[in-house]
Amino acid sequence: MAFPSHRPRRLRSTPALRRLVSETDLRPRHLVLPLFVREGIGEPVPIASMPGVVQHTRDSLRKACVEAVEAGVGGLMLFGVPAVRDATGTAGVDPDGVLNAALRDVRAEIGDASVLMADTCLDEFTDHGHCGVLDADGGVDNDATLAVYAQMAVAQADAGAHLLGPSGMMDGQVGVLRDALDAAGHADTGILAYTAKYASAFYGPFREAVDSQLRGDRKTYQQDPGNVREALRELALDLDEGADMVMVKPAMSYLDVLRAVAEEADVPVAAYQVSGEYAMVEAAAANGWLDRDRTITETLTAIRRAGADVVLTYWATEVALRLGRG
Repeated sequence: MAFPSHRPRRLRSTPALRRLVSETDLRPRHLVLPLFVREGIGEPVPIASMPGVVQHTRDSLRKACVEAVEAGVGGLMLFGVPAVRDATGTAGVDPDGVLNAALRDVRAEIGDASVLMADTCLDEFTDHGHCGVLDADGGVDNDATLAVYAQMAVAQADAGAHLLGPSGMMDGQVGVLRDALDAAGHADTGILAYTAKYASAFYGPFREAVDSQLRGDRKTYQQDPGNVREALRELALDLDEGADMVMVKPAMSYLDVLRAVAEEADVPVAAYQVSGEYAMVEAAAANGWLDRDRTITETLTAIRRAGADVVLTYWATEVALRLGRG
């Protein structure tokens, strides 16, 4: 019987050897924690479809952000849930709106100890739930929406955001935000472009988290799940318009897209492990079907392995505490 001369198992034989030759690392600095802040509540409100995640008060948000920073997470992404919505998302532009007020709170609390990010989109603030202003026929008016995004971007930068995340998938959004920020004296405020955001079924729990008023769908502006070349076209446009970072969303079901973007991008690449991806793991673990901690780590490692420099995940603080600083 011939025995093999090549034995890859040699390098798997001890924890120290496996650690030495590991090709992909996962550290707290790679993680960004998304958080929701809701106007008009006196205590945090649990989100039923996202066990362990809540809609924060402004006070509890500050505490959660401090906890995340102390755990070593790389960044914080804030989403606002207003008490009143209208057709144009006025509360998102209002300097005293819930999201801008929360950005000021958190920036005052953490300073530059972590990267404070803001969702620069109207869907949480409109009474129709779309990411932009509607035209007379009920469609999303791309260019009218860009004008509102420009105002929103300046308000968020004024409130202290380090990075803005235009997630609406409007054509030209990165360039318009860059021009508006520069004109307002915010040349150092960065843009995390949602380069490839797909019209995905995995956003369901998020819509509960922001009390979405969506009627219809977002297929006229978010990408078709079957398309990859389209994502690379969006990447080229975002880079040309001045994006400082780019993102793929969702993450776990689009690892091939993430890899394609990472191979082309000359800026840092992020991926968003979205609410539905989070909820699936939590539900399976609650039923005893998966080892929860191992599964969480494996999913995040897979996203990193596919090319993400940064991963947005609702497990960011928990995982950072488990990993330790690094």
